[in-house]
Formats: sequence, structure tokens, C-alpha cells
Amino acid sequence: MPLPELFVPPDVDAQRAFLRAKQRRMEPKVIPVAEAVRRLVHPGDYLGVGGFGTNRIPTAVLHEILRQGIKGLGLAGHTATHDFQILAAGAAIDRVDVAYVVGLEARGLSRSARRLFEQGKLRVTEWTNAALAWRYQAAAMGVPFLPARIMLGTDTMAYSAAKEIECPYTGIKLLALPALTPDLAIIHVHRADVFGNCQIDGISVSDGDLARAAKHVLITCERLVPGEEIRRDPTRTIIPYFLVDAVCEVPFGSYPGNMPYEYFSDEDHLRAWLRAEEDPEELEAFLQRYVLGTTCFAEYLQLCGGLERLRQLRQQELMIDQAIAAGRPIGDEQGGGAQ
Repeated sequence: MPLPELFVPPDVDAQRAFLRAKQRRMEPKVIPVAEAVRRLVHPGDYLGVGGFGTNRIPTAVLHEILRQGIKGLGLAGHTATHDFQILAAGAAIDRVDVAYVVGLEARGLSRSARRLFEQGKLRVTEWTNAALAWRYQAAAMGVPFLPARIMLGTDTMAYSAAKEIECPYTGIKLLALPALTPDLAIIHVHRADVFGNCQIDGISVSDGDLARAAKHVLITCERLVPGEEIRRDPTRTIIPYFLVDAVCEVPFGSYPGNMPYEYFSDEDHLRAWLRAEEDPEELEAFLQRYVLGTTCFAEYLQLCGGLERLRQLRQQELMIDQAIAAGRPIGDEQGGGAQ
């Protein structure tokens, strides 16, 4: 079988030289999503997307990539669900480091994502969730690899680009996980100031390392806040301004995904995506209606039920948070909505 590809060589010295020359002035970076994508996303780029599953995904940027017709992208499929589904539906990607893709967790499998694999339209190298997270961490540390014991003896290792090494201290067998330096990290956060200092409520997953590993960082945020608010609790600043190239304020920017403590995922709309993907012609019409035929993310939200539907999702998240705090079992809290 052909050797698995290492899509991004772990040239951490070149990465360090690039970042050393990067502008680090503390200056306003707020621009519209469309402009940020024009500036920072180019055909052939390799992307890292923040969040986890359908939680805290930068949907607005992914839609805009499709609107601008950008193709030939690579992707780190670290914990990719709806984000991968969007890029696959728009045929925007041609290579992927796979840990978790295609599935939308308990919701089912993305048919358009499966088609890319079944038709041989993706170059694929396999990893685990932890392996990709540690590849980001290696890049953030400025080292070409991190040693680990995961994947040893598995088929995942056989289809990965990791290499077996011997520990110089104990002689035991380890796996070298190569540093991963995306051209662009796209991350949605709860709040940011105009300079790009970002705070996340709840789990941050690997987003801190991803931001430090990437050449460029594009932030979308639920809300812009004064710098004084950031400085009141600086320990919560996961991503500092000097890593960030652009900040875009996008309320409800993770929709139809979940934004922890803000709003629940729109399960009706995610099911509508899955149904549309069963037939390529229906999917094309779906994309035209909801993504390609809109001018911005706000239009998409309006098509999906607007403020009333978003209010329902915010209330749903609040009810779940209250149930968890009270130790009550969480039932089916989902309500109907526009599709």
C-alpha cells in the first residue's frame, strides 16, 4: 500500500522564523467575515478548526469559504462533525488528517462526506483525537515531534505518518507524533476584545495549542467586549492578541451547533442537512438556499427561523444548565423549528 502522507512537514524552525517576523502590535483587528476569508484563506491552504464536535464551531467562516468558491483545502479532522460536513458538501477539501470525521455523533453519518471517501476524492492520513491534539501541542512548543505510546500496534498507526522510535533513556518503543502547523486556525469563542484577546467558557479542547501552532488565526466571537472586561479576569484569556490576525463579531456564530452556556444546537436543522445529503441534487438545492444563495451569516440565521428560533435554543440551553446544576436527568428538550 502507498505510504501515508505527511501533509504538513514538521519544519518548526521555519515556523518559528515565520512567527518571529509576524506583526504583533496591539491594534484593532475587527473586520467582516467576508473580508477575513478573502485575506486569510487561499486555495491549497491547510486549515485547523476549533471547537469540539458540533460545539463552538466557526460556522460563518466555513459558509463564507463555500461562497467564495475556495477549493483544494487541507483539513485537520481533529473532532470534526458539522464543520467537516459543510466543507465536504462544498467540495472545498482534497486532503484530510483524520481522527473523527463523517459522523455527526449520535445524529448519524454525513452522506456527502462519505461520498468523498468512497469516490476517492480525498487523500487521507489517519490519527487519533489525542494524536492530533498532541501534534498541535508539539508545534506550539516549537519541537518537531512529541513521543507517545498511543496507536502502537494498531491499524491506525499503520495508516498514520507517525514513526516508531526508541526511548534513549529506557529503550522502550514509542511513537513520534510530528508537529502540525496549519496555515490558518479558525476558532469561535465566547468573547474577544478588538485586539484579539479571547476567552472561552467551558472546555477549550485544543484551541489554545491550535492558535499557537498555526501561522495565522481567524477568530469569530459571540460578542466583542471592552478590553477592561478581559483584563478583569486575565486567567481566562485562552488566546492572546499577538496570535490573532482577524476578529469577526458573529452572534450565534456556532449555529446550528451548540455554544456552551449560550444556546443549544438546532437538531431539526442538522437533521435537515443529513436528509438533504442523501441526494446530490437535493443537497445542491439545499446549499443554494441556505449558503450559496445568501450574502452573509445573518441571512442564513433568518432563513432558519430568525430571532424566535434562536431565542428557543437559548432557552433550551438554559434549561439544560439548570437541570445539570440541580442534578436532574436531562430529557428530550428539543423544540421544533424552521428547516
